[in-house]
Amino acid sequence: MKAPDLSNPSHENELNENLEAKDNVADSHETENLKEDNVSEETSESKLDGNTEDNSDSASEMDSELQKEPDYTSMEKGELKNRLALLLENESLSAIKEKVEAIKQNFYKKHKEEVEAAKQKFLADGGVEEEFDFGTDELEVHVREMLQKFKEKKSELNRNVEQEKEDNLKKKYQIIEDIKELVNRKESFDKTFHEFRVLQKKWHEIGMVPQQALKNLWDNYHHHVENFYDYIKINKELRDLDLKKNMASKIKLCEEAEKLLNESSVVKAFNTLQKYHEQWREIGPVPREDKEKLWARFKEATTVINRKHQEYYEGLKSEQKNNLAQKTVLCEKAEEIANRVIGSHKEWNSSSTEIIDLQKEWRTIGFAPKKENNRIYQRFRAACDLYFDRKRDFYMALKEKLNVNLEKKKELCAIAESLQDSQDWKGTTEKLIAIQKEWKNIGPVPRKVSEDLWVRFRAACDKFFNNKSEHFDNADAGQVENLKLKEALIEEVKGFELGEDNDSNLNALRQFQKEWSNIGHVPYKKKDKVQESFRKAINGLYDRMNMDSDNKEVQKFKSKIDTFLTMSNSEDKIIIERNKIVNKIRQLESDIALWENNVGFFSSSKNSSVVSEIEEKIERGKQNLAILNEKLKVIDGLVS
Repeated sequence: MKAPDLSNPSHENELNENLEAKDNVADSHETENLKEDNVSEETSESKLDGNTEDNSDSASEMDSELQKEPDYTSMEKGELKNRLALLLENESLSAIKEKVEAIKQNFYKKHKEEVEAAKQKFLADGGVEEEFDFGTDELEVHVREMLQKFKEKKSELNRNVEQEKEDNLKKKYQIIEDIKELVNRKESFDKTFHEFRVLQKKWHEIGMVPQQALKNLWDNYHHHVENFYDYIKINKELRDLDLKKNMASKIKLCEEAEKLLNESSVVKAFNTLQKYHEQWREIGPVPREDKEKLWARFKEATTVINRKHQEYYEGLKSEQKNNLAQKTVLCEKAEEIANRVIGSHKEWNSSSTEIIDLQKEWRTIGFAPKKENNRIYQRFRAACDLYFDRKRDFYMALKEKLNVNLEKKKELCAIAESLQDSQDWKGTTEKLIAIQKEWKNIGPVPRKVSEDLWVRFRAACDKFFNNKSEHFDNADAGQVENLKLKEALIEEVKGFELGEDNDSNLNALRQFQKEWSNIGHVPYKKKDKVQESFRKAINGLYDRMNMDSDNKEVQKFKSKIDTFLTMSNSEDKIIIERNKIVNKIRQLESDIALWENNVGFFSSSKNSSVVSEIEEKIERGKQNLAILNEKLKVIDGLVS
């Protein structure tokens, strides 16, 4: 082969341009080590990505890679939708991935807030949670469609990229075959060297290849390039010049790698380092005496960054395990609530608050490990679904019961309305009181009609009783005069001066009582008030009389019975009063017998204070029993 003419500038330029390929051969050992380091790191990242949920996106979030402008958090939903459309129409898919994710998160956050606000308003207006329906949000529909198209295009792009890598691999292997053939050529040096330069340029212009084929590809390439350079025996002076140029480039890469040690984002530092590794491979060899030292410097920075990256994802794994433990506890709580026996509206409200609080807490916990994340979510979702299914069944049954109650109360409204104009005051009063009791026993009706139904029922009852009250207020003009007479009598009682003789005083009080009874009825609305005033005035006189308290109490009771005798339903009131006294007598006799028995039990005890206390209770009990028997004689004397 003809040797190159080094005096020719064009030949010298060609040689300088192609020293890169020769350098790759000389530094094949270094490159191989570097690639192995990167492969281990890439494999580690790949494994972790497989164990995290949407790890590429979440890593981008944790790395704060989203653009600061525009500020998506301050945009309205319409602006976010328009921004998404603009990105999809005008930028490449690979350049907008993080922007699309940021828009998606902010859009659905605002959408969720709108739905929640509408739900709270619906509930505040009296709506039932299960009946809430937000409806169709056209903005959300458009955004969902655009995100689906973006996902489909991204998948198609990934398939095309992988196919392109396979095609690139074939092309590079073909270039290796072409370089192998150059060694066997028997052509002029100029032509062979020019063909080699063209092949080398084509090699660097071809894009990425599959990761798993990368090491074998580079090994083959370096081997056959080295064979070629050994074959053409490039001038050592030119080679040394290129080695120095390569060394300067690799020193620059060492400096850039060392700067990454201060990068706050572990993920960003790791990804940038991968680019520096690619550049290192492309640069080629350095002088042999500096090769190990330079490689050790670059590898030292690489090791630190790789370790931080590994520790970062190990920490992420630990956090995800802790998240799984927390979510397991929430599942157990949700399952306990979902299987409770709940039978009232109050209990359902209380348990619903518990479930909602658990759901809120769930949303504050991050992802569990990917292989467990879907399973634990499905478990929690199943417990919540079971709870709300049971709640829906309860309220469906309750709704049926409320509707039955509604029909019953409508019937009572109709009955009350049919009686509201009746003038059978006594009979209709009894009927209305009876259906009012029935109304209370029926139970609740649907909330949205409860108030209107009660107003309707109350209006019918009030109309009758107002008519009745007005009738009796105006039935006898003499009742107004009776009221004046009774008010005058009350004033007379209040001004009465007691004498020394109690018998005379008692006769005077009985005379007041008799006079009160003889006056007659007063207007219905004034009856209770004037009666209370009279009783208070009479009792005041009894309290000022010089007699023992027991006698006073019996005398007051006689006055009370006299008052009953003036009422239309006096017999019923007296019977009720007698039954109350009889029951008190029986209870007091039982208590006294028990206390007397206890005295016998404690008589041998040294605790004399306990015995004294019981004896006092017995004495008070016998006094009260005597008073009750006197009251009973008053009532029984009326019968005899």
